[in-house]
Amino acid sequence: MRLRILRHLGLLAATALVLACHGKGDASLPGGGTPEASLRRSIDLLKAGDFQALWRQSLPPADYATLRADWSRRQRQAPAFGAAEQARFTEAMQQLTGQDAAKHLFAAWQPRLIRAEQQYGDQLPVLVSVGGALAKARVMQDPDLGSARKTQLDSMIDTLVPWAQQAPWFDQARAKQAIGVAVATARKLDLNSPGPWRTMDFNGAMTRYATGYAGLKQMLAIYGLSVDQTLDSIRLTPVSRSNGRAVVRIDYSLLGKPLSTESTLIEQGGRWYSEDLLDQVRASHRRLIQSANQPPAGSASTPPAAAATPSRGAAGKA
Repeated sequence: MRLRILRHLGLLAATALVLACHGKGDASLPGGGTPEASLRRSIDLLKAGDFQALWRQSLPPADYATLRADWSRRQRQAPAFGAAEQARFTEAMQQLTGQDAAKHLFAAWQPRLIRAEQQYGDQLPVLVSVGGALAKARVMQDPDLGSARKTQLDSMIDTLVPWAQQAPWFDQARAKQAIGVAVATARKLDLNSPGPWRTMDFNGAMTRYATGYAGLKQMLAIYGLSVDQTLDSIRLTPVSRSNGRAVVRIDYSLLGKPLSTESTLIEQGGRWYSEDLLDQVRASHRRLIQSANQPPAGSASTPPAAAATPSRGAAGKA
């Protein structure tokens, strides 16, 4: 529901995923005294699912304060949920949190899984391949992603597609486990309607995102993709460091396939931060301010004389 903050969280997670390595950093200050210290702390927080601390660690204090203020601005500007949207959300949460929810949901999904396997089992590899191609095209067309990030995501998609093609999506035992995780996660979220999203503060939202993230990791593990194994595999090698910029090479393993990339960190106030993440957060803030300063269509910004003067055709009809 908050696409911009979710997008930042995705970038934040990807940054920590490919930049971090084992070890402890200085938790008392944001960033790190060295690029390595900053990245080590980021991976610890990502693995713990502590998004509030991860944001605070990953941004200079002024940018972190701006991020929190922008969250409140978006909350105030967000359109109201429609009746149909509220009804769908409420119904889904009731199904996930009701008594014996896991049992009832599995009973409903079991015949669907059987039908889906019969109808789409042979077609699934092709469908996944098409989905992967669409995802890669969307990445390439995203103006907010730099060339290095696009290359990295392209390689990750190439690795994930074969896994998705072969994953046991129709396995009933795994489906039963996944439903159990979904039910437990929904109960922890404690959201019976979408309304609370409009009044939820930044800390509350980050807590909910952490809950969802933990559930997602469990579900992926059920189908053979361990996020923590990927995080544990990360190794970094300094490439260069001068004039407040550091380039690092990041090697990691995704589903057993070795991948690598390079990323840049910049120094601000004696601390080191991801350049990509800073650029995205600051660009998002500029867009938000510009949007807030633009008058709505048909507002007083239209010259009064032009608004009041009838067209030639209208005058002739009069």
